[in-house]
Amino acid sequence: MQLSKLFSTLALGCAVLSVPSYGSFFDEVDGQFDMGHHIAENAVGFLPVPIIITEPAVGYGGGLVGIFMHETEHEKQRRKQAALTSLDGGAQLMPASITAVGAAGTKNGSWFAFAGHRHSWLDDSIRYIGGAGVGKINLDIYQDVSFPGGLIPGVGGKLPSFNTTFGFNTQTTGAAMLQSVQFRVAKTPLMLGVKQLASYTSVESSNGVINQILEWTLGKESVISGLGVTAEYDTRNNLFYPTSGFKVAADYMVYDEKIGSASNYQKFSLEGQGYIPIAKKWTMAFAGDYENFSTEELFIAPTAQPYIKLRGVQSYRYQGDEIATLQSQVTYDIDHRWKVSAFYGVGEAKQDNSLSDNTVVDAYGAGFRYQLARRYGLYMGVDVARSEGENAFYINLGSGF
Repeated sequence: MQLSKLFSTLALGCAVLSVPSYGSFFDEVDGQFDMGHHIAENAVGFLPVPIIITEPAVGYGGGLVGIFMHETEHEKQRRKQAALTSLDGGAQLMPASITAVGAAGTKNGSWFAFAGHRHSWLDDSIRYIGGAGVGKINLDIYQDVSFPGGLIPGVGGKLPSFNTTFGFNTQTTGAAMLQSVQFRVAKTPLMLGVKQLASYTSVESSNGVINQILEWTLGKESVISGLGVTAEYDTRNNLFYPTSGFKVAADYMVYDEKIGSASNYQKFSLEGQGYIPIAKKWTMAFAGDYENFSTEELFIAPTAQPYIKLRGVQSYRYQGDEIATLQSQVTYDIDHRWKVSAFYGVGEAKQDNSLSDNTVVDAYGAGFRYQLARRYGLYMGVDVARSEGENAFYINLGSGF
């Protein structure tokens, strides 16, 4: 999407709700296009972010998400003063309450609608995050199958080796709910908490044989319910687009019939991000992710297993019982509004069963960001990425990790 069209879409979205002055969309310090004043000074002001979906797994599509910043008059004045005296606009002044509402659809018939809220109390000593959504997602699920070959015992002869990929389409319809609450440990960056996830879904396939297998193994409808614990250590200087600091987060989730789940399995995830200023206009960033999936059940919903998440790699293309990814990104600040970056990532999917080989895939690309709301440190832009046999571009709010 051309940048002028992107800005026009944003301005039009705000104009629907109110008719602010011309100056509402231009920064009082540098005169550039900016949404910060409108968000802060208008009662119904929000940041309308167009969702441009280019994910290869679901095809092209789009929608809109509105991000609302809920601030007291005192918080608005603090942020306004910071915006007038510094180019970072007081980006470290984190709003205590943020709400996001959105909906989107894609070419292959997938669609979703959601609402989420983040709230904190006592100077961010207690933090709550909750959300719910409904939708239908049409996905192709892949399974890499390999056989080493060898002699046939007691018979003679030799079976040939082979390595192939088996794929089938799925249509998952349902609703999901997620919520978590965290508590800060003393006055440190460490937060500990609990997390709950529940979903009600049905999975089908246009392939008659696969559909019968899915119905036989999973049933027509399925309820998933999970509880877990979380830990997070975060020293980043900005929630939306960090330029220094790091974050490490872990959670362990248990899905069990004792808490209403139709399937029994466990998930452990560990993720980290680090941002290092290496020169006046250069920032180096790293991100890593590890996920472990374990179950004793023979049949699990196709989307339950974790998958490699990299820009340029189709979602759910590479699933496994263990997933590990590592990414790096270098960013150059043209000025305080514009940034360009280049990134590279590699991921590995491991399977516990002997029928599948471990899979390694890498991806790389470049992108740019424009600072849409200087008061809040909100950046938005485009990433273009490539992996083996795939090309994709993404409209991203934030760093891209």
